[in-house]
Amino acid sequence: MPPHLPMPSLSLSLLSDAYAVCRLPPGASVEPLPKGAFALLVSALEETTLVCPLGHAPQGAEIDAGWRCLRIDQSFDFGVPGILASVLAPLAAAGVGIFATSTFSTDYVLVKAADLDRAVEALRAAGHAVLA
Repeated sequence: MPPHLPMPSLSLSLLSDAYAVCRLPPGASVEPLPKGAFALLVSALEETTLVCPLGHAPQGAEIDAGWRCLRIDQSFDFGVPGILASVLAPLAAAGVGIFATSTFSTDYVLVKAADLDRAVEALRAAGHAVLA
């Protein structure tokens, strides 16, 4: 078994918008979103997934609404282990479901709005700073 790696202490920012996770048919096109808003578009063989501010969820999509988005403020080299795990482990231990995604520079973790207070409490207890 590999030696235990210390989990890093991170700073996370709570984005102001409410978010939606949307499912569209494979190959669906999506209207451009306003600049500055975090959004993610994933095209896979079986579906197209869009994560976006709730007000920009496309009509006709299957929409799972009521998410809040936490952004890890630091950027790390791809070879640094345990960054996302240091956020996800305390959330899992607190019974908070997540939708996690990454960009080239950082990671984003979405939690249901109803779980936000419990999520923030768990992250802070794990040594992370959460800026609302």
